[in-house]
Amino acid sequence: MWAVIKKELKQYFCTPIGYVFIGIFLIAFSVSFYFTVIGYGNVNYEYIFYSTPTIFVLAFLIPLLTMRSFSEERKNGTEQLLLTSPLSITKIVLGKFIAALIVTIITAIFTLMYFGILCYFGMPQISTAIAALIGFILFVMAYIAFGMLASSITENQIIAAVISIAFFIITWVMPNFNSNLQSFSFINMLYKYTSGQIDIADTVTFITFTIACILLTIIVMQRRKSIK
Repeated sequence: MWAVIKKELKQYFCTPIGYVFIGIFLIAFSVSFYFTVIGYGNVNYEYIFYSTPTIFVLAFLIPLLTMRSFSEERKNGTEQLLLTSPLSITKIVLGKFIAALIVTIITAIFTLMYFGILCYFGMPQISTAIAALIGFILFVMAYIAFGMLASSITENQIIAAVISIAFFIITWVMPNFNSNLQSFSFINMLYKYTSGQIDIADTVTFITFTIACILLTIIVMQRRKSIK
């Protein structure tokens, strides 16, 4: 599995993908920092994760990481090598998932410099900031897992990205149409963490959804391996 992780990280950082992801996210985070913190004169680092620029950009950035996970292998004809490698499908899927997650964790670490700036000018709540970071990582885990599932069912990277973005936007806006759907909105769950609440039910939901998507991806790839 570590070989897969190293291979994926090499692809992320030996190509512009990883740097574009980190750069664009930090630009969006900076815009959010200006409007939600400087604009209102507060020291709430956690609010930045829930602001519109951050969420909107994240909707398009995660598919940038996940759309190539399996679609690219299939398009380039390297899927056969992947399926016949000594590594199990489970290790391959987990390796790709962990590599994408590492990129987002590195990005989250970079955002701590904004927390440092706030510490210089005031006293932000550390516990709330930690809760926001935990919620952000859980949210990203679920989105990455779904993006990989979308990539496993199509050989077209663009289609995989569109499926992931559509899923993100639908779960974002559906509470606006029916308030009963709020419990199914990952964005609403993320908001609780940015408010300093680590809800056990939401945490279980994020983790369960992530595991379910990973298992479905493994099943899809196992079926493709059996066909091959």
